[in-house]
Amino acid sequence: MNHDSYPDSYIRGILNTVKTIAMVGFSPKENRPSYFVFKYLMERGYRVIPVNPGHAGKEVLGQKVYASLPDIPEPIDMVDIFRASESALPVVQKAISLKPRPQVVWMQLTVRNDEAAALAEANGMKVVMNRCPKIEYGRLSSEISWIGVNSRTLTSKRAHTLGKGVQRMGLTHDTVQGGTTAATDIAQKKP
Repeated sequence: MNHDSYPDSYIRGILNTVKTIAMVGFSPKENRPSYFVFKYLMERGYRVIPVNPGHAGKEVLGQKVYASLPDIPEPIDMVDIFRASESALPVVQKAISLKPRPQVVWMQLTVRNDEAAALAEANGMKVVMNRCPKIEYGRLSSEISWIGVNSRTLTSKRAHTLGKGVQRMGLTHDTVQGGTTAATDIAQKKP
């Protein structure tokens, strides 16, 4: 796998498949990137398990914090690494010892460890490096462009809103929170 560029189908496939994510390097501080990602993924329906030995046993947003991956008493689909690049290899080594083994190792923005990636792939796991699942979910679901980011269009016209607040789309681009689909709304020319 070329880890310099990932096809959207690869990222979308991962985000559509995983349900339980262990976030290694989670911080309970509300101003930290790991906290933003943790909360965002939970709001999108993922089960996110925080991993941080300094906060083990505490609870954050209703989720118990664990000291390490082997301490988690349930199967994990994905390990999200919020640690320095040199820490990724030991995390992957712990991940491959789990039964059942996680399907995915995801290394956050600025985190890249080719040795850890090769070990994970040699053990049948998918790998993503130097990407953020929050950003990728927002980009692939079009949530980012709905709130005015990355629209590639400059205009003084008022944006068309689909309802109150920020609408949430799934990764298939056809579901909107609230029971109607974007495609249906367009077809029926709803305001």
